[in-house]
Amino acid sequence: MYIERVPNRNSPPAVLLRESYREGNKVRKRTLANLSKLPDDVIENLRIVLKGGVAVENYGEAFQIKRSLPHGHISGVLGTLNKLGVPELIDGKASKNRAVIIAMIVARIIDPCSKLATARGLNQETCGSSLSHLLGLESTDEDDLYEALDWLIARQ
Repeated sequence: MYIERVPNRNSPPAVLLRESYREGNKVRKRTLANLSKLPDDVIENLRIVLKGGVAVENYGEAFQIKRSLPHGHISGVLGTLNKLGVPELIDGKASKNRAVIIAMIVARIIDPCSKLATARGLNQETCGSSLSHLLGLESTDEDDLYEALDWLIARQ
């Protein structure tokens, strides 16, 4: 792949991403994308990368990580619970109480702690994993946990 500038008579040149290939003894080229709308610095960086170079010298300076939450262990436990059908055993239809109960089960498996610590782990500002985001519980407090437990006891 390469980038080619194709001159136009009365308009700016077209910047095309192209690919070379052989058809018998002839070399042909196929246009993959029109890059004319991109800024020149982006096109130049893409050209450098296509030639095997490095467009960004230091990735730490190019990106700013605002927050990175652990996700793998949460996804593994939550996926196992879903495969076992635990959410449907708790309640046939999705609800906030069912999500809170599932969150408490996952939290108990991964890091057993008090209800207050679990609630803090689910809160958007103080969360320690992606669990609250996956279950849609970003604004959960300890009262919601106890309310969900009362709801679960009433269903037994």
